[in-house]
Order: sequence, then structure tokens, then C-alpha cells
Amino acid sequence: MRTSQTLEKFIARVEENAHAEAVEEFYTVGASMQENQSPPRIGRDNHVARERALFAKAKSVRSKCLRPVVASGDRAVVRWLFEFDWLDGSTTRMEEIACQRWEGERIAEETFFYDPAQRIPKMPTS
Repeated sequence: MRTSQTLEKFIARVEENAHAEAVEEFYTVGASMQENQSPPRIGRDNHVARERALFAKAKSVRSKCLRPVVASGDRAVVRWLFEFDWLDGSTTRMEEIACQRWEGERIAEETFFYDPAQRIPKMPTS
């Protein structure tokens, strides 16, 4: 079972926008990630590559944990706010809930819940 210190270190890494590094440091090799009801993606290396590809499209990203964090046993629920400034000048603001199952000090399963309409980038109004 993960410690509260490990969970706080994970949150700090994400808030530093070290998303790929957080996956490398805090996920099991065979970790699964699932968005809403989509099929899960399997494998830490796949998750790292996906994070790097996403962040390569962004000029800047702001990541914030919206507390409180709920944790009990091997489960944790974290509410996140992500704000992306994309290279094309558009922006995306997303709020999501991440439900995690930890194995020891690493995340083995994570399911994200969010409104998919948030993913649509918005161009600034003149």
C-alpha cells in the first residue's frame, strides 16, 4: 500500500509539469490507463511516450491538484485542473477526476473521468 508521502510526491511531480517523469517514477511497468469508458491503454512505456507527444504540442501547461485528495488503502482519487497553451495559439482547460489503484508505491491502474467537450481547443477571441 502506498504511503501518503508517496502520493504527495506524485502530486508534486505532476504539478511541476513533469508528467512523463511522474509516469516513469510512479507507475508499474504494466500499468493501465483508461479515459472515461474507452479501452484501457497498457504499459508504462506507452504512457510515457503519449505524455511526451502531448507536451511537445504545448507552448505551456499548468497542472494543479484541486484538493482534497481522497485516499484509502490501495485506492486514491485526485481531482486535477490542466490548462494548456498550444503552439497554434489555442487553449484547453480541463478538469478531471483520476481514480487510482496502487500496488505498493506505484500506480497499477488509473481511470480518468472528464467531460470530453473540454478537450476541444479554443482560439482566443479578438
